[in-house]
Amino acid sequence: MATAFLPPPPPGSGAAAPVPVPVPVAGAMSGRAGRRRLVLHVDINSTVLPADTVSGHGPREALNSFLCTATWGRDGPGGEWQWVSDRPSLRAPCPDAVSYHCRYGRDPAFTAGGAGQRFGSLHARYLRLLAWPGEPHEELSLRDGRGECYHLLLPSFYRLLDALHRDGRAFAVVFRTFGTDLPRALRALRCALDGQHPQFPALRDLALSVDLTPGQIRCSKREVVLRRGAERLATREDGRKLYDYFSSLEGVGGFQDHFDWWARNQFSSQGGKPLWIDPHDPSVHHIFIDDNIRLDDTDTIVCPQVFSERGSSSPRCAPTSELYDVCLVRTDLLEAITDEDYFLRCVRRCEENYDRYLARLGSSSPSQQCDGQ
Repeated sequence: MATAFLPPPPPGSGAAAPVPVPVPVAGAMSGRAGRRRLVLHVDINSTVLPADTVSGHGPREALNSFLCTATWGRDGPGGEWQWVSDRPSLRAPCPDAVSYHCRYGRDPAFTAGGAGQRFGSLHARYLRLLAWPGEPHEELSLRDGRGECYHLLLPSFYRLLDALHRDGRAFAVVFRTFGTDLPRALRALRCALDGQHPQFPALRDLALSVDLTPGQIRCSKREVVLRRGAERLATREDGRKLYDYFSSLEGVGGFQDHFDWWARNQFSSQGGKPLWIDPHDPSVHHIFIDDNIRLDDTDTIVCPQVFSERGSSSPRCAPTSELYDVCLVRTDLLEAITDEDYFLRCVRRCEENYDRYLARLGSSSPSQQCDGQ
């Protein structure tokens, strides 16, 4: 809330002097949501980092792979592929549409020829927006196989941190990835918070420490185990341990989640990255941002676990639909590239929806909560 002043009264009018009037600032967070501490669980590859060391893909290939998941078609009368939309989107534009990825898989050269060539101009546009300004930076930029230099982490991610700081928000950032780019992302963010990013020098004002020690989360049928340095926590004795741990984290850190467990569970939510949520805790709001979050629980990447009863140590597995745009955000990489406020808008939307979610839980019976209603 900013303070504005009314115009002064005319001389000699005898009117009272102007008084300050509170005026809402565009973009400021307010209300109950604005008082909660945020814990942002952020995927890395194709969420804030448009590349992937494991696959050897730079921004050019990563964009092509993402476009495969966001372009839609169907089989024609003769079985040939027919596009149903020229506009990429996360959701199918019509009921019978399927993504190119679902039919043919990811293609790192998607727009170079064949069916995907029609999206070549879009691909070129996004690449231009990813171009690094000025001299390359050892940690903040990356160079592809053609010698082109790009942002390592998206500007919209830095913008989110800067905006939360300017709003006076308390928050922590936890990178959560199946890949191997965690150390790289942590180093880049530390450099940015040291004021080295040419577009975001004010990030040096953020009092966020960066723990460069990569952590690890491993899952089994019996428990979830977290390790980082000398730290070791497990859910076998108490299901709340990891919720309390993440809720109390300060600054920036990161963990490599358990890809093999996800694969053994057929890439379903059952084997996904665990996220614990306690709607009875008024002090914190956990939000997970990942490009592979989907409403289909047989094909998604996060396993949400909700403590339905106050003080309970046994959470229930919640469907993605219950927490979509509440605690779970599916990244639209293309929007995250074109709109610097993208992640900020995602967080604001989740905060607004979280208030409504809590209100619904407060008015429902315990059995309805356990059913995810």
